[in-house]
Amino acid sequence: MDLLIKYSNSLSDKLDEVVQLKEPIQLYEPVKYILALGGKRLRPVLTLMTADFFGDDYHKAMNAALAVELFHNFSLIHDDIMDNAPLRRGQETVHEKWDLNTGILSGDVMLILAYQLFESYEPALFRELAKLFSKTAIEVCEGQQYDVDFETRDDVTISEYIKMIDFKTAVLVGAAMKIGAVVAGASEGCKNNIYEFGRNLGIAFQLQDDYLDAFGDPETFGKQVGGDIIANKKTFLYLTALQNGTEADAATLQHLFGVTPQDPSEKIETVKSIFTNSGAAEATVQEIERYTAKANSLLQEIKLSSEQRANFKSFGDYLMKRTV
Repeated sequence: MDLLIKYSNSLSDKLDEVVQLKEPIQLYEPVKYILALGGKRLRPVLTLMTADFFGDDYHKAMNAALAVELFHNFSLIHDDIMDNAPLRRGQETVHEKWDLNTGILSGDVMLILAYQLFESYEPALFRELAKLFSKTAIEVCEGQQYDVDFETRDDVTISEYIKMIDFKTAVLVGAAMKIGAVVAGASEGCKNNIYEFGRNLGIAFQLQDDYLDAFGDPETFGKQVGGDIIANKKTFLYLTALQNGTEADAATLQHLFGVTPQDPSEKIETVKSIFTNSGAAEATVQEIERYTAKANSLLQEIKLSSEQRANFKSFGDYLMKRTV
């Protein structure tokens, strides 16, 4: 999306300045490594774009955007350890390339560096940003714990799952946008509405991620396709298939999500077939569209130009059409 290029380029340049490769190398090299894997850096780009759209020089929000990016990648390193994931963005995960202890410690230092970046703001602004950031960080940890808990539960509901992805993923998208609005000095109403816009978009984004995990192209997705199935994760796809499928399919799903075969390829294909035949795949696509529409409806409540409103909507549409 052309609109994002200027923010993304500015972010990359500043990131190289802020995160230096220094002693001890074993601590900072993994930090540089995961940041160099790139991705689209959607969350910090949203911080810069929001600050820009609310009328301030987006460079003023740069340190806050970098904090969002460092926190996000800190959470990815630790998530990959907890999920025993071999790939991140098509490359080895930090704990695979180095080791578990290095992954934990490098993630920790990224979190601390993120908080340091807020120190550049004047006291009142620092307090507001740090308060929002801390609240979001706690919610992300709570979401991760829900995710872990669900692995050993057989009674997870769809509403519980939505709450989990709201906390684990969506609140950080909402916070990234609200941080940009805070730095730009937007009104309370605008700050709150842009947060809810981002939050609903974040839920749609995670549902899309879940869908791509099962049905994405391994050449473009960048992660192991079927990873959630291998890890027995109770995703929206799984819960909907369990609810809407036949008794036989439900029994097969429950059995397969209780085993970890040496070769998971047959398990992945069987589960994907049930996801499709039960209507769960189509229901997930519809849910993605529903949350995207809900996010877009909030744009009408925000004081923006028609062009800016259209740009935010285009960004949401772009996210939902992604293949990575």
